[in-house]
Amino acid sequence: MINMEEVVKIHQLVEKLSLEVVYGDEESLNREITTGDISRPGLELTGYFNYYPHNRLQLFGSKEITFSERMIPEERLMVMRRLCEKDTPAFIISRGLEAPEEMVQAAKEKGLAVLRSPISTSRLLGELSSYLDSRLAARTSVHGVLVDVYGLGVLIQGDSGIGKSETALELIKRGHRLIADDRVDVYQQDELTVVGEPPKILQHLIEIRGIGIIDVMNLFGASAVRGFMQVQLVVYLEAWEKDKKYDRLGSDDAMVEIASVDVPQIRIPVKTGRNVAIIIEVAAMNFRAKTMGYDATKSFEERLTRLIEENSGNI
Repeated sequence: MINMEEVVKIHQLVEKLSLEVVYGDEESLNREITTGDISRPGLELTGYFNYYPHNRLQLFGSKEITFSERMIPEERLMVMRRLCEKDTPAFIISRGLEAPEEMVQAAKEKGLAVLRSPISTSRLLGELSSYLDSRLAARTSVHGVLVDVYGLGVLIQGDSGIGKSETALELIKRGHRLIADDRVDVYQQDELTVVGEPPKILQHLIEIRGIGIIDVMNLFGASAVRGFMQVQLVVYLEAWEKDKKYDRLGSDDAMVEIASVDVPQIRIPVKTGRNVAIIIEVAAMNFRAKTMGYDATKSFEERLTRLIEENSGNI
């Protein structure tokens, strides 16, 4: 496993969230954002800088702008200058409000960009946090193939040569979508959610032994690929062993940890004659049915219990 870190530059944030650049030159728009946390500098406007989070984006809503308008210009300029630290990424104003002249002046002096958005402060805060958290989260590389099967993110793992990519190719032919082959970059979105995506160099590509690298998007169309997907189920392919006992009722609730999140795992024995792609399709449908409250294993056990009780009563 390889840990990786992403960086986000101001111009990328501008493009992604369609922000207006009130002020920004090439240098200020190339500043890097290192944290997904957002600061609303209310206390700082009053002059309290003891715990100022200067390495965060500084978001100004109607409260901050209204408060700053009550200050005299000299005081406002002094505070704005203090808000501009070496690692402060940028100023962002919500609701399309007018940027104070002193803010723009201080930003020019310190090389910061001033950005603006027409949307509400709370909504902008949510969009900023969501985008930055996903981009700046620590990535971990895991071996496997991630496929979207009926809207369910299925990570296919197993020993080298077991047929993971070939199984994924069969699933793609059956109308499902590829996210990543061979190496999947995963990150924790929240405590219960892990998301997988392909490395840029492997995007839309899949390796089939005997054929080589194929471009899935080129061969099957844009509908055959996805850029990212939540990992909801892990399918581990293993070579069939004659004397090994396998779970036949589906009562084995195994879990595997991926990016610090526990994900349900099922193990499928592979041998000649088994259509693994169809088995994975059924596994995905069965897993979804369980999440919706229907468990075929419990239903079978209940029927068996009733049958035993009925037969016992007849004795």
